[in-house]
Amino acid sequence: MLFRRRKKAGWLDRLREFFWPRKGFTRPARYLAKRILRLSASPHAVAAGVAAGAFSAFTPLIGFHVILALALAYLMAGNLLAAALATTIANPLTIPLIALATFRVGEALLGIKSAEAVTAAELFHRLEHLELSELWQPVLKPMLAGAGLLGTAAAVLAYAVTRFAVRSFKARRHARLLERAGLAAASPVLSRGDKSL
Repeated sequence: MLFRRRKKAGWLDRLREFFWPRKGFTRPARYLAKRILRLSASPHAVAAGVAAGAFSAFTPLIGFHVILALALAYLMAGNLLAAALATTIANPLTIPLIALATFRVGEALLGIKSAEAVTAAELFHRLEHLELSELWQPVLKPMLAGAGLLGTAAAVLAYAVTRFAVRSFKARRHARLLERAGLAAASPVLSRGDKSL
């Protein structure tokens, strides 16, 4: 195999790798960012796709984030792959924080006061065990209201940052290609000039 280890990893190495990867925890995020920057769509299309993915990641529709992001990206003429990739904002590490934030913001927007402070664990317990009719008023309504505000803010920020990043990345790439083409065009002229001497 081309990429196989020379020395087989033992169980202790695999355990350490599981809890603390050799390449670090930021590697997947850097990979996604580079993958999005290298998409061959216009800066608007990529930014609109990322904005759609960011918005859908804040909704409580867990399991339907990608479908919602693709639909929104299609309506905004955004890049569908960028939308799907951006939904990874909602991952097992961030979903409890996003859910709790949308719930609290929604409660504040709707003027609802809970009798007790709700934690992320209690919120997910309610989502799992209550019927839809019991769930709407105390949980889903505030979460959807909060998701509307926080998701829109995240989408606007994601659009602006992504559009700027894609524009500057493509400009740098274009300048590099022109520089290489200029050097490649200049080198045959120099070699012909050398032969004539």
